[in-house]
Amino acid sequence: MITNDIKYVGVNDHEIDLFEGQYSVPNGMAYNSYAIIDEKTAIMDSVDIRFSAEWIDKIKSALGERTPDYLIIQHMEPDHSSSIMEFVKVFPDVTIVASAKAFNMIKGFFGIDFADGCIVVGDGDKLSLGRHELTFITAPMVHWPEVIMTYDSTDRVLFSADAFGKFGALDTEEEWACEARRYYIGIVGKYGAQVQTILKKIAALDIDLICSLHGPVLSENLSYYINLYDVWSSYRPEASGVCIAYTSVYGNTKAAVELLAEELTNRGVKVAVSDLARCDMHEAVEDAFRYDRLVLATTTYNADVFPFMKEFINHLTERNYQNRLVAFIENGSWAPMATKVMKSMLEKSKNLALAETEVRILSALNEESKAQVVTLAEELVK
Repeated sequence: MITNDIKYVGVNDHEIDLFEGQYSVPNGMAYNSYAIIDEKTAIMDSVDIRFSAEWIDKIKSALGERTPDYLIIQHMEPDHSSSIMEFVKVFPDVTIVASAKAFNMIKGFFGIDFADGCIVVGDGDKLSLGRHELTFITAPMVHWPEVIMTYDSTDRVLFSADAFGKFGALDTEEEWACEARRYYIGIVGKYGAQVQTILKKIAALDIDLICSLHGPVLSENLSYYINLYDVWSSYRPEASGVCIAYTSVYGNTKAAVELLAEELTNRGVKVAVSDLARCDMHEAVEDAFRYDRLVLATTTYNADVFPFMKEFINHLTERNYQNRLVAFIENGSWAPMATKVMKSMLEKSKNLALAETEVRILSALNEESKAQVVTLAEELVK
């Protein structure tokens, strides 16, 4: 029970290993759906097709003898839409409510346009269920173009589509911010400008609850969650610290990273170190966006950089990485090229300050390169 008139009818998925085929989700995923029960009844979004029977059973239990009048589709990604046809088979008289772009996607996914049983909604449009009046808010590219959010002014609930969601099923306990940050940066992070637009829209609303399509209902200290979304979507560092991301073939670059981490820690700096060949790449990306300083350390490889580093930097630039201090450590036995390549990959990134100290290792650390590491630590502290 969310409120007296709103019931949770979503499902938990502990079968999944990779969300969207790439994000590790050891604690599973929640596909959230909600039933609003009034003179008219509305179901908010569907769930992954593998859980359609469980979802429909929950809807029947929530509604009792009644049937849904409306299915409101806020987002057409299959984890929230692939059960639509199963729903329509069971409740053939339902009216589908969605944006025009969502109906185009419905036709693309299912070959049906629901022309005789649909309501197309846009920004500011309203739907009365009786006591509850719903207002629709367009949220394009947060994070698909068809997305709408829905505000229930009666219970002061924002149904926020994928915004404010997180990885993890609802029957597991974990800190919201960690998995919400990784979720946001990985999936929504490219679209910071669009998130800023939607934050301005919802700032005018009186909100008591945020009901996302993933993760728990947010009901206390909403300013905390909204502020984090403001920080993330404006690409501002969330915390003071140094993210060190590295690759190392024979351990020599790793030795330089370990020395730098020790020097920084001894100076009271928070340090997060990621071995890009072995860590969860998306956790490393999360740390790069979380902290205000970044060190990239890698070997020259085929006159380029090591493949995992190239992938990492591509993840950063794809998500508009900016507003940080970046430093470089390169290793090469005969023709070090890594720093030059990494800088070129970051050329189009906005508002990046580059550290003056550049560490160059010729095969293995020596007194000169060790001194460069210490100098870099001193510069990063300043």
